[in-house]
Amino acid sequence: MALKMTNREVDGVAVVALDGRIVLGEESNALREKVKSLIAGGKKKIILNMNNVTFIDSAGLGTLVAAHHSAKTQGAGLKLCHLGAKFQEVLQITKLLTVFDVYNTEAEAVGSFSKGAGA
Repeated sequence: MALKMTNREVDGVAVVALDGRIVLGEESNALREKVKSLIAGGKKKIILNMNNVTFIDSAGLGTLVAAHHSAKTQGAGLKLCHLGAKFQEVLQITKLLTVFDVYNTEAEAVGSFSKGAGA
């Protein structure tokens, strides 16, 4: 099943709602390209809403880490929100919770960008 991505903007923050599986192949490539194109388009604040992600494999995790890294190196911020319990556990076990900024709700994640900017 393909990964569906819905893009919208909230208070100057690019929010990408993910729906489906983040797995090796087309899905993880599509996600990587989406983040790249947002950054290339001048977006410095990006949130991935994981609410409807049904499954993620190691390649999917690698894609998230790569997206986070490329965002950081280009002066952008990438944050995650709405992690399910399983996904939260995976990030905890792999110690990736220390890498990503994770928020319970989209509103918290959006708000965190304006706090971080000293607004």
